[in-house]
Amino acid sequence: MELLLVLQTSPFLGLDPDVTSPFILEWKGEDTLNQRLYRTGEFARKTSVSLRTLRYYDKVGLLPPSGHTPAGYRLYTDEDLVRLQQILALKFLGFSLEEMATYLGTEPRGLRDALAEQRAMVRERQKQLQAVARAIEETEEQLRTDRCDWECVVRVIRVIQMEQNSDWRSKYFTEEQLATMEDLNQRSYSEEARERFSAMHTGEWTEEDQKRIDERYAALHAGVKQLVAEGGDPASTQAQALAGESIRLIEEFTTGDPKIEAGLSEWWEDYRALPEQEKPFPSPLSAEESEFLEEARTIYRQTQNVSR
Repeated sequence: MELLLVLQTSPFLGLDPDVTSPFILEWKGEDTLNQRLYRTGEFARKTSVSLRTLRYYDKVGLLPPSGHTPAGYRLYTDEDLVRLQQILALKFLGFSLEEMATYLGTEPRGLRDALAEQRAMVRERQKQLQAVARAIEETEEQLRTDRCDWECVVRVIRVIQMEQNSDWRSKYFTEEQLATMEDLNQRSYSEEARERFSAMHTGEWTEEDQKRIDERYAALHAGVKQLVAEGGDPASTQAQALAGESIRLIEEFTTGDPKIEAGLSEWWEDYRALPEQEKPFPSPLSAEESEFLEEARTIYRQTQNVSR
């Protein structure tokens, strides 16, 4: 597809380059689509977002401009409006900058899919706010009738905490994706395995817990990808360190219980059998990378006398 930058005649060419936008971007290929190019000032006015905010989003990598003029001024396109809309929606929903980057860094979403996901997240947030509002209203009513003690306040605190922790996954997955994962859970783990897991993990699994695990898995997967790209040896010191971390992560989840381990193995087998479009999240490793890690784990178990 050919990209052409067309400079149009404009009486405003002498104005501040952050204010004027004399460009149109033309894509010529199977689909013909004209897109405007906006300099930072015009893009800011069009979206009611400050210049400072746009520059900050560029600096942190959330919204880099689509291009620059020969003089180095930022240029945004109409497609950047979609990206900005997603950023502002995620900010409204309480996502941190790091969480936004993670969400936006997954496989590309079209506008239709992005809006559908946002609608689902907003509705879930609405339900959470309604639950907190009901708890507050009940406490207010008890105050009016002199029936409120400190336990009333404790109940409101508990509702707020519960709503914050119970459905944090909806920030990262749609209802359909969560349903797919729950279906995988039901098919993969026996009733006995689920009971054992609940008994071993009595505390509530919070978003912070998940972030800590995600960081470790991200480092593990990045290391594996790098070694495979470099043609590394599964028996090398670096590969064995990664294999050890992988085994530790699994053992922390299963606590060494063979029933839970069997369920986890079955979960991933069922996941890999799903069509790509039905998988609740993209595969973290390619087939080659997964094979490399499995070989490294086998060597690690042999050398460290690890049975699992």
